[in-house]
Amino acid sequence: MPPLRRILMVEDDPDIALLGQIALEEIGGYQVLVCGSGDEALEKLGGFGPDLALLDYRLPGMNGAELLTALRRTPEGAELPVIFLTASVMQDRVDDLLAAGASDVIPKPFDPTLLAGQIEAIWNGLG
Repeated sequence: MPPLRRILMVEDDPDIALLGQIALEEIGGYQVLVCGSGDEALEKLGGFGPDLALLDYRLPGMNGAELLTALRRTPEGAELPVIFLTASVMQDRVDDLLAAGASDVIPKPFDPTLLAGQIEAIWNGLG
């Protein structure tokens, strides 16, 4: 597996998005593009070329599961590893997300000091 460098983060809460972006850039050393909706993420996907997507479940317009489906229909997103970062962690929801092709689910609230390490561990497990 190549090293993880670029993360597309889709999060509509500006405070959580900023906290996640700072944690991933400052602690993890990743390049992070934050989008506030699924439509914005789909629009910017090709120009950014992420190695991984970090998606919230509850988003305006389309939810995270719908965004995952939409990503899979694009050349850039067809094989893109996806991790959900969400407060929606009921077991049946987690099972549905994993069955739909998510690599893992990280519950909110998350510890910003641990987030980069959690994502790196998931990434390393994909190879």
